[in-house]
Parts: sequence; C-alpha cells; structure tokens
Amino acid sequence: MRPPRPPAAAGDAGVVEYLEGLADAGARVATIKRRLSSISVAHQVRGHEHQNPARSGLVSTSMQGIGRTLGTAQTQKAPLVTAELTRLVVVCKEFSSPLLAARNRALLLVGCSGGFRRSELVALDVADIVDTKEGLELTLRRSKTDQEGAGMVVAVPYGSHPQTCPVRSLRTWLTLSGLTEGPLWREVDHHGNLAADRLHPDSVGRTIKRACVLAGLDPARYSGHSLRSGATSAAADVAPERAIMRQGRWSSRAMVDRYVRHGTIWQECAAAYMGL
Repeated sequence: MRPPRPPAAAGDAGVVEYLEGLADAGARVATIKRRLSSISVAHQVRGHEHQNPARSGLVSTSMQGIGRTLGTAQTQKAPLVTAELTRLVVVCKEFSSPLLAARNRALLLVGCSGGFRRSELVALDVADIVDTKEGLELTLRRSKTDQEGAGMVVAVPYGSHPQTCPVRSLRTWLTLSGLTEGPLWREVDHHGNLAADRLHPDSVGRTIKRACVLAGLDPARYSGHSLRSGATSAAADVAPERAIMRQGRWSSRAMVDRYVRHGTIWQECAAAYMGL
C-alpha cells in the first residue's frame, strides 16, 4: 500500500487521517512520530502555532491508539562486535576492486572504533584527520548531539592486529585513493573508479549488508547503526562508563544503559545460574 501524502494544510481530522494512513501502509511508530513533528514545525515556521493540529487532543488520542496497535519497541539491530567485525573485514578483499575493498575495510573499522553515527561518518573530510603517534584524531564538525556546530575530536587508536587496525586501514585508503582534500568517503564503482561525490549515509548500511553476505552472516540482523552499537563490546569488557559515553558522544546515560544491557545480556543472564 502506498503511504499517503502529508496534508499541505489541514485541521486535526485531516492530520489524523494522514497518520492512520501511514500506519495502515506499514510505517513504524517512530516514523509516524517524525512525520507529525514535521507537520508541527511547519505550522510554527508559518506563524500558525495557535492553529497547530499536531497539538490537538484528537491527534494525541490517535497517536496513542497507533502506539498501542503497532507497539513502540524499537527494532534492535545486532551490534558489530569484534568477532563479527573481523569476519567482515576479512571478506572485504572479495569486493570487486582493490580500491573498493580498501574503502570498505577502512569504513568498517573507523566507523566502529569511533562509535560513529552514519551521518557523522560520511560527513568527515580529509582535512578533519590529524595523524598522531597514538592514532588518529578525527574532528566532527557537527553531530546529532552538537547542533550548534561546536565540534568534537574523536580519538581512534591503533589496533592490536594490523589486519583490523583502523589507523592503518585508513592510511591505506588514503594512499590508494590519492585523496588529499574534500570528502573522506566517496563512491567507488565496481571498476574501481573513484567519484567526487560524498558517500551517502545509506551506503554505510548497504556496505555492511554486502559484507555480511560474503561472510556468511545474516544481513537482516545488521544495519549502518551496528557500527555505532559496537560500543556495547566495550561495555561487555567493563570499559569505564565515562569512556563509553565520550567515545559514543552520548549525552544521556539512559541511552548508554540501553546499549550496555544489550551488550551484556549473556553475562548477566540469571537463568545461567539455574543449573538446568
């Protein structure tokens, strides 16, 4: 079923019809909430806050019903912890060209070690990289939790093994690509031709899924967010909470706890002590 178009201008009844149409078309609760938020912002921008249908009781009641019907639990994708990430890195050599293989290897390792969101990862420029004796310092000009654009430096250390070292992999990508300025991550076609265009955030997830297929992992279990949620690996290894929050740039401890709970689910499984 094709999702309905958002109402250009409508009362609360029209918005309810639109939201319920999205639900009928298979949209998730989080998606419907974002659409409702966009409608609300559009009214504010146009100076119609007092006529904002997103604030009405009818719309609120409708959203509550949609939430009960569809459920609000988010679909959690599996984190790319060390074992799985290593498998993906190994199969990168099977991509169609050495340049594409180098890009994907560096993308996976840098993305995971830095705890980057997809949008943060692809926003990096070559000029954002500082090579130090400890590793790499990558400057994020803007991120989801830094809307003012103050910027933040993310440390990416050397890996213990050359094959899975994010620093060495990024150097290899820069050497093979010849990049000295502009976007760090770019499109590479199957013939090994490097484009000038910046890589799209969705390409991160597609790269992971293609590597999963080559590695014999279920691609449905992983997404572009699996690189960031690899921070749960650090939690499982009892990394200090402050270090996890800083590396992942989380402003809320509740978000960290959610990742940690998922990452330590087997270590903290009470049933393991039942002796069954």
